[in-house]
Order: sequence, then structure tokens, then C-alpha cells
Amino acid sequence: MEDNIILLTDSYKLSHYKQYPPGTTQIYSYFESRGGKFEEVTFFGLQYLLKRYLSGKVVSQEKIEKAARLYAAHFGTDQLFNKDGWEYILKEHNGYLPVRIKAVPEGKVITAHNVMMTVENTDPKCFWLSNFLETLLVQLWYPCTVATISREVRTLILRYLQETGDPGLIDFKLHDFGFRGVSSVEGASIGGASHLINFMGTDTVTALTFIQDFYNTDDMFGFSIPAAEHSTITSWKQEGEIDAYRNMLRQYPEGLVAVVSDSYDVYNACEKIWGEALKEEVLQRNGTLVVRPDSGVPKDVVLKVTEILGEKLGFSVNEKGYKVLNPKVRVIQGDGVNYESIGEILENLKQNGWSADNITFGMGGALLQKVHRDTQKFAFKCSCAVVNGEEREVFKDPVTDHGKASKRGRLKLVRENGQYLTRNQDDEGKDILETVFENGIILKELTFSEVKSNSLKIL
Repeated sequence: MEDNIILLTDSYKLSHYKQYPPGTTQIYSYFESRGGKFEEVTFFGLQYLLKRYLSGKVVSQEKIEKAARLYAAHFGTDQLFNKDGWEYILKEHNGYLPVRIKAVPEGKVITAHNVMMTVENTDPKCFWLSNFLETLLVQLWYPCTVATISREVRTLILRYLQETGDPGLIDFKLHDFGFRGVSSVEGASIGGASHLINFMGTDTVTALTFIQDFYNTDDMFGFSIPAAEHSTITSWKQEGEIDAYRNMLRQYPEGLVAVVSDSYDVYNACEKIWGEALKEEVLQRNGTLVVRPDSGVPKDVVLKVTEILGEKLGFSVNEKGYKVLNPKVRVIQGDGVNYESIGEILENLKQNGWSADNITFGMGGALLQKVHRDTQKFAFKCSCAVVNGEEREVFKDPVTDHGKASKRGRLKLVRENGQYLTRNQDDEGKDILETVFENGIILKELTFSEVKSNSLKIL
């Protein structure tokens, strides 16, 4: 993986140092969500980017020479690369980046259309550096988006638990199944950690080490259970399906165990195998069997499976008037799961008298991969420049899309009457943005516990 900061940008950024007005000494830019699918956004991932790519002596002569060779071949000329600028950083700043980054504390949930981070150069000769870093820093869109989706799912499930069951179960109601569905190990690490801000269930192991490496902890924030896949069931052959299930119960005689049950006929599996042939073993086992359907229309399959298990293994009615399966059995849906289908499943259960206590969800591609920068319309824009000692408000406002109008001047984030608002830096109100990075040094770090605490606070 490339660690040369000089190469971690878009090609066109290489030519920008010659494009600013003569006499430019500072470029000041900000990062925001311009709206999107959800009204609020969880800010997360900056500490990782700072530690991984920006902190310390990140510029060396070797890296400069490598970049010079690559860009000369890439552009067909050696006149575009700002070699003198990078050598100046190496000589005058010992390879440390002369920029200042202020940001919202990670985990905070901020209303869209508000500033969440600002970036500015601290050396007037390095005005070009602020927006050179845009390409890398805008990748914050990914952890912010995953954390946002995960939080919105938490809010959705919690509402149904409050209406029909036990809200105390929420931490394990959404399990991350996404490792295999992302484009890289790094993506799984970042996205998986973003999910764990809101929940405690995951099968994405690399997210656990990511948290330990970049968020100052040896604690464990994600948990899982033994679970079957189709290969471990179908290798017993169809006539051996009951033996495969019995083996799962006996290999894991205590605690939670999940068994995929749709290899052939999920309804027969629930009725005849779990509900009759293995009923006593399920009921006598010191733990909970979690039945996993993995095909069909999710809201319909989950309801029918739940009803069969209730009929065969029993259920009770809770104080809110909703049915809850025998505590020896629960259901997990991991196929076709996204924000919309979770709502459909829970509503269908509710309409048929079943509590949300009965169901847990596993979410893969829709959580970690089926997202993009425009899910929440993230943008990084210059809002202030200093030219010949004069501070200029910088903005864009295209007549073809006023939704892309950008903010002006130096900005701060304040909280007034319970709402987040972006203000000019000189306006009244305490700035929530904190200086987290300056001149190559990380000034403010959070533990993952602090990130989670920031996210789960009631707004």
C-alpha cells in the first residue's frame, strides 16, 4: 500500500500550485455533508487518517525523488511537479506537514449542511498544500457514511423494540457480515470499525485490530458466536440434514449458536427438524439456537419462520402485548438486509403481533459496500484565501445547481437551542471544532470508548 503522501492525491492537484492568484499565502477549506439520505451524519475516521498517513516526518528526499520520476512519466514532462515546494517542506519543516486541521470530536452526530472539519496551511509558502490533501481527507466520507447508516438502523430497530419489546437488547441487533463484500481489507477495517460505534456484533475481525491500532485501546468492542454456513450443513447431504443440525447442538452445548437452515426447505427445517425431531435437544440445551433463513422475500420468510417456531417451540406474550419466542430460540436474517428491508421486516412482525425481540439482523454489502460519497453528498471546499495580505471570502454558487453552493469565510460550528449551526469565525458562540493536528503533530486523540459515547448521547 502506498505511504508516500506526495502520491496520495489526484493527478490534477499537481498543477494547482501555479493556478492560485499571485501573492497567495493561505488557503482555508472545510468539509461537510451537503445533505443526502439522512439528515444527520456521524463524524468518524479522521484519527485513523492522521495516524496512518499525515503525522510525523512524512516527506523525505527519497519520496520526493520517487514522486518526481513517476509524475514526469505520468505527465510526459518534469515541469508540473512542485519539487521545490516539497523540498522546502523537507528542509524548513523536517518533513512535517505545515497544516492545521480542526474537527468535530469523532463520534459526534452533526446535522447535515454544517462544517465538520477545516484545513489550512500554517506556512505562507505552502498555501498549495491545504487542497493538495483534499483527495485523501475526503475519504472520510466512507467511515462517516457507514457510521451514519449503522446509527440510523440502530434508531430504527430501537423504535420497534420500544414499541414491542426490550430496548436493552439493541446493542446486538445488527451484526456486521460485510468483510467479504468490500473491495479491500482496509475498507473492511474502516467500515467495520465505523459500525461498532453503534453496535457490538461483528464478524469482521479486522475491524477489531483497527480499533486497537488507531483508537488507543486494548479493549474488545465487537463480539460473535459459533455459526454454520451452507458448506458445513450441505456436506452432510440432504438426507443428513438432521444430523448436521444435531451436530451443531452437540458441538456447542452452551450459549448462542446460529444455524443456517434454508439449504433445502427452511419451513420444513423449522417445523419438522427444529420443531419436532430436535425439539427436546433445543429446549434442554443451555443456550439459544438462532435459526438463519438465507433466501426468499425477507419480510415474508422471517414472519413465517417465526410463526412456525412459535407454534412448535412455544412463545409468551410480553407486557406490551407482543409475542416473544421461547428463549431457547431466536431468528437472524442476513440475506437482503438493508435499512429499508429491516423496517419492512419489523413492521410485518409487529402487524402480526410479534415483538422485535425475536429477530436479529446481519448486514453485509448494504452496510460496508453499497455506499458512495453522494450517499451523504460529502464535499471539501475552499472558503477563504489570503492574497497579498488581504483575506478573501471564497465560494461557488452555480446557477445550474444551487444545492452545490459553498460556504464563505472562516467557519466554526456552534450549538444553539439544541441545534448545530455553522457560523463565521468572528460570530458569537463557542466553537465545537477542536484543533486535532498542527504542523505534523496530532494534538488531540480519542479512545474508541469516547467515540462511542459521543455517538450514543441523546441529542
